[in-house]
Amino acid sequence: MSKKQLFTLEFPVKCSPSILYEFLATPAGLQEWFADKVDEWDNVYSFSWNGEKPDKAEVVEKEQDKFIRYHWLHSEKGEYFEFRIEKTEISNQTVLLVKDFAEKSEIRDQSRLWEYQLKELFHRIGSN
Repeated sequence: MSKKQLFTLEFPVKCSPSILYEFLATPAGLQEWFADKVDEWDNVYSFSWNGEKPDKAEVVEKEQDKFIRYHWLHSEKGEYFEFRIEKTEISNQTVLLVKDFAEKSEIRDQSRLWEYQLKELFHRIGSN
């Protein structure tokens, strides 16, 4: 049984939910910031970095412009990474929530990796 824990990161984004969702849920959008090459076949996304063998993740749940949840095929059942788009009630600002699993001792490093990746996403959508 895995000892990984769910953790959540929250980022304000200057972008409409529909544009942001395209960068989180389509091969072309993900290839802009997440991986060097992204392909999709029957709800399974293939992510490649630096010409290495692809890592595959299945889309297990999604709702247009709201969220998408992926499950790495090599991960334990019940583990996933998710992008969730919300609007704050008072300011109506778009917020991106990233949920992922990591060993307790690796959450800090994994969080930094997500922050680095998302910096690239925000640069691509002009939200920095």
